[in-house]
Amino acid sequence: MAILTAAELRNLGRDELLSKLGEAKEELFNLRFQAATGQLESHGRLRAVRKDIARIYTVLTERALGITEEVDAPVPAAEVEETETAETSEKAEAKA
Repeated sequence: MAILTAAELRNLGRDELLSKLGEAKEELFNLRFQAATGQLESHGRLRAVRKDIARIYTVLTERALGITEEVDAPVPAAEVEETETAETSEKAEAKA
């Protein structure tokens, strides 16, 4: 798992954030296990993964407190066109 920035995390949906959180926790567990058995080569990775987990929790907390807005799943283009045509026809009927 690569080092994530807060800006990248804010562009993800809740489900994606929770899956990344699970992956990061699993990686942290494996790194701690390697450290305990003396097999860990990169001790800096422990710190990076802990910081990634903290960033994910920060974004989730910001959304829970209403500081930032929840990112919705992208809407398919066909649905956007349908709603736009429906709205235009409703406006035209209201004017008539």
